[in-house]
Amino acid sequence: MASPTDIRKGRVIIYNGTPHAVMSMLHRTQGRQAGFVQTVLRNLSNNSSTAVKFRSTDSVEFCHTTNKPLEFSYIDGDHYHFIDPDTFDDTVLMEDVIGEDKKWLIEGNTYSILFVDGNPVSIEVPNNMEIKVAEAAEGLRGDTSSAPTKAVTLANGVVLQVPLFIKQGDVIKVRTEDCTYISRA
Repeated sequence: MASPTDIRKGRVIIYNGTPHAVMSMLHRTQGRQAGFVQTVLRNLSNNSSTAVKFRSTDSVEFCHTTNKPLEFSYIDGDHYHFIDPDTFDDTVLMEDVIGEDKKWLIEGNTYSILFVDGNPVSIEVPNNMEIKVAEAAEGLRGDTSSAPTKAVTLANGVVLQVPLFIKQGDVIKVRTEDCTYISRA
């Protein structure tokens, strides 16, 4: 057991009997009162988030975690298969574990998988990805007083707004957290 002051963003703790990832933490003190640690925890079994305060007298149990870079291989129903490029071990994640990040999975790309006590519990998608444009309409010239954009469809099926000069077959850099165009690759 450890002190709540040892809690850091990205670590995994046991809270109410289930593993929770620490999304954010803030150490607070209030005048003459004892300090506390205010956290936002994400339940790794159902992906729900909750705000929790830990007093300095509480104790916290940390989980043994490892991050492994695994290569996405294929989808079989609601099973997503990842291969370790060194040992060729197959790791399977269920669709509910991957959640909304499944739209950013591209065969052959490497993703960081979080393991808690040897079991895969979450996937970390890169902040920026380079993806090929599958469909792009011709850009229509018109109102150029502002930055004109058009909708394109990427190879993974995501539709987003890009500048008019982007054509079908171009590779673009995309920010995954808010699905926005960054630049041409």
